[in-house]
Amino acid sequence: MCRFLVYKGKDEILLSRLILEPAHSILTQSYDSRLRLDTRRPHNGDGFGVGYYTPPALGPTPCIFTSTIPAWNCTNLARLASKTASQLVFAHVRATTEGALSDSNCHPFAHGSLMFMHNGGIGAWRHIKRRLAGSVADRWFLGVQGSTDSEWAFALFLDRLQRLGVDPSREGAGGFGHAVLRRAMLDAIEAINVFIRELPEGVKRETDTRSLLNFAVTDGESVVCSRYVGSKTDEAASLYFSSGTSWMKGEKEGEFLMERRDRGADIVLVASEPLTFERDNWVTVPTNSTLTIHKQTVMIHPILDEFYNPSPSYLRSAQYAKDKGLVSNAPGAAQAGTPNTDGDDPVASAPQKVEIDAVRAKLDRVQLKVAASSL
Repeated sequence: MCRFLVYKGKDEILLSRLILEPAHSILTQSYDSRLRLDTRRPHNGDGFGVGYYTPPALGPTPCIFTSTIPAWNCTNLARLASKTASQLVFAHVRATTEGALSDSNCHPFAHGSLMFMHNGGIGAWRHIKRRLAGSVADRWFLGVQGSTDSEWAFALFLDRLQRLGVDPSREGAGGFGHAVLRRAMLDAIEAINVFIRELPEGVKRETDTRSLLNFAVTDGESVVCSRYVGSKTDEAASLYFSSGTSWMKGEKEGEFLMERRDRGADIVLVASEPLTFERDNWVTVPTNSTLTIHKQTVMIHPILDEFYNPSPSYLRSAQYAKDKGLVSNAPGAAQAGTPNTDGDDPVASAPQKVEIDAVRAKLDRVQLKVAASSL
């Protein structure tokens, strides 16, 4: 499994303060992944990528740097990170599950102003690949350059975004809107589930059909991430977030702390693994939910499908995540509050709103603002 990191802040941050300097930075995770229990594949050393947005004068498209060199051994990464700053950063270290070792298979992927990355894998991939590829419009089919299930998931996302009446190639201020990005992500996840559900029973008996779909997408304005597993009994791959007013460097080397001087959320970090060992700084994103960052506000919504369980006390098995080299939650990490089941999504479908209303009777409505979260 891979690892990824998202930074969104009101102010620019030097990339080195995210990907190089913290004690458990994503660079460190490339060779010392504390949540990787699979000793057969102890490293995330099959390449890396960093994507970030530049000042508006340089245009809305992100700058992306990828390499097949392990992140810990790339001198150019250290040189660039120490002199590059941005308000929105994606970083990814790769452990190959599908696709060869090549630059075209390194995340994040981009189209126009959009960036996308993935941690996990699509269930029964070899059996549904042809159907998935055939379901997307020619422009997205022809745009796939590599051989990973992750890039095909991005093509599927772009296709679903277009079906919502949005041109993914459009460039301009304001982005596409966080609700539209979330709807396209949910539609892509549902499409994957449909492809798997419609496999012959014999194939499903002999193949692992569970998907681990931790996606992250941004249009340069809003960020939407998912923590998802195609199972009602298993945990998803780990995902955490942290927020506050400043990302403070401590006195000791590698020591960082998310400082909160007020109820604001000037900085939001989302990561497969916490960047520090200050566990009270990090909140676990609930399994089978999306996390949205819009105007420095964090919102969590449940993904209401056949794999969702509305009971807050329901316990999932972590064994599947362990078998894939992951554990479900880091020891001591706080749990996020009840997902937001607010149906005020302008692109939510009518059936989804009915489900939302049903869940409301069982769950407390909470819109997770960073300062109000139970940290």
